Amino acid sequence: MTAHNLISALFLFLLSLLVSPIYADTKSTAPWGHAETLDIKYPPHKVIYDLTTGDLKELDFTLSRISYLNSLYGADPFESSIIVVIHEKALEHFAIENLSDNKQLMERARNLTIGSTIEFRMCKVSTKFKGYEPKDIHGFVQMVPMADAEIIRLQLEEGYAYIK
Repeated sequence: MTAHNLISALFLFLLSLLVSPIYADTKSTAPWGHAETLDIKYPPHKVIYDLTTGDLKELDFTLSRISYLNSLYGADPFESSIIVVIHEKALEHFAIENLSDNKQLMERARNLTIGSTIEFRMCKVSTKFKGYEPKDIHGFVQMVPMADAEIIRLQLEEGYAYIK
């Protein structure tokens, strides 16, 4: 090794010692840097929410997501449509007999349908299986023969995107 190469190697080694504490500190708190925010404008679309949860917190979060998506779409009545298909454990939240347990959530769900393109549709098969009739379900909900068939129809025949 020549003297010039040795001096260059020593210089790089000393430089790395100077920089490494700074780099190590940054790496320990954010080893991959920080997230970047993308400024994306979302055009309105047609969307199905497949609502099956029996958990009130999950229902609350889903209603918030639906509301926010609707606002991102500008509540466009011509280009956007959000259909919430209710079945399985979720349908019990929409039963009139359970209003005292979740009145605030049902008011939020109903308010989402007022003056917007948001609809709630419930599986009649699941409803019967759980012992309910259409008269037992809140009036802002529409009954469809079967949730799975409705989701398939909306996707294949009407071009809706699916969200779980």
